[in-house]
Amino acid sequence: MNGARFKLVFLDAATLPQGLRFGAALPIDVEAHAATSDDRVAQRIADADVIVTNKVPLSADALRGAPKLQLICIAAAGTDNVDLQAAAQQGIGVHNVPDYGSDAVAEHVIATLLALRRGLATYAQAAVDGRWSSAAQFCWHGPMIRDVGGSVLGVVGRGRIGEAAARLARGLGLTVLFARTPGQPCAEDERELDALVREVDALTLHVPLTPQTRGLIGAERLSAMKPTAVLINTGRGALVDPHALAQALRDGRIAGAAIDVLEVEPPPPSHPLLARDIANLLLTPHVAWASEGAQRRLAARLVEIVEAHLRRVIATGETAQTTAH
Repeated sequence: MNGARFKLVFLDAATLPQGLRFGAALPIDVEAHAATSDDRVAQRIADADVIVTNKVPLSADALRGAPKLQLICIAAAGTDNVDLQAAAQQGIGVHNVPDYGSDAVAEHVIATLLALRRGLATYAQAAVDGRWSSAAQFCWHGPMIRDVGGSVLGVVGRGRIGEAAARLARGLGLTVLFARTPGQPCAEDERELDALVREVDALTLHVPLTPQTRGLIGAERLSAMKPTAVLINTGRGALVDPHALAQALRDGRIAGAAIDVLEVEPPPPSHPLLARDIANLLLTPHVAWASEGAQRRLAARLVEIVEAHLRRVIATGETAQTTAH
């Protein structure tokens, strides 16, 4: 492999504004595409040595059409967009980046929790739309402002992000309870999910999307929550039934929700959570992970993985083994 140049194709580079910066001495040519539709994947990876993808799927058929491919880097914590079995069969190494944004997502959880409990969106709007100016006293009273300290946060998912959110919450004086980990005995600070939703003042979701977790929070569990409770989802959009959530918010069955992920992204204009009449919904466009620091860590880790692979191949001629983390 000495003297050869390597081709890296980034299929959806617009998902990482920080960009990737490789050492000038490395023999690597980068072909970065802002986005790649499914019908263009095979063409773009056909002669690639390395692929970087965030959300673009890599199927077994696509991988079979890339005979030079040695390494796939997933610019995300998950691996569900890559056929890992096909990659292993072809000797293609696969690396994800599991812990670049745990603190960023946890901070988003706490920020939205504070915003919801204090009604910040409503109060900020009232300050400029005439309601404060026309008040008969120094302040304008709107929705109930509820303390965060002393309340109970329920965490569904006891991984890196769930534990990070719990740590920050405890620092603000919240009691933290977790949903019981499936297949494990129930710990002292854990509850069965159906019991947890009844007990907490806020519920935050941090589990992967599986057949068992799809629709995890639907009409029945929303109805079981306290009418003063709020729901936060920075996990996967399909964990929550959007129609049920929209109706629960309109009916006042829960006090509010902060949603950063939807089951289809970007969402169609007709998505039920894009309706303008849901006043107690804080909807953000999948940015909980995207702090400057998290993006910088993700880009640096991707560069580190690719550079280590290329140096090893140049030195020894080895190919990577599949090592998704």
